[in-house]
Amino acid sequence: MSESILNIRVYYEDTDSGGVVYHANYLKFMERGRTEWLRERGFNLDVLNHEYSVIFVVRTIQLEYLHPGRFNDCLKVYTRLLRHGGASLYFEQTIIQRDQGNNLCHATVKVACLNAHTFRPCPMPKKVISTLF
Repeated sequence: MSESILNIRVYYEDTDSGGVVYHANYLKFMERGRTEWLRERGFNLDVLNHEYSVIFVVRTIQLEYLHPGRFNDCLKVYTRLLRHGGASLYFEQTIIQRDQGNNLCHATVKVACLNAHTFRPCPMPKKVISTLF
């Protein structure tokens, strides 16, 4: 399935006192990557909420840290849909340093589709399924 690439620069606020990307910030970078993956396919999260009454939430994530990112690095966040279920999306995400090519971290992420009012799992809207797949 198609891949999305998001370019990010590491700012001082993204790092710990040693100038290394704080581990939780990789999750933020990946969240941005999945959001842009959806946006590139014509879906904004706020529109999905308001028009279809659905939200997407991370259900599980398996993340492996491989190499440290540092202050002022330029990163690429690769996001690829692996598969989907009726109420879930499975992504593979990798973050690399643009200049050095080091693979910083790799994750598999299961995202669940929930009813925006009840927060219970629900099927993805037909328009989303027909557009994405």
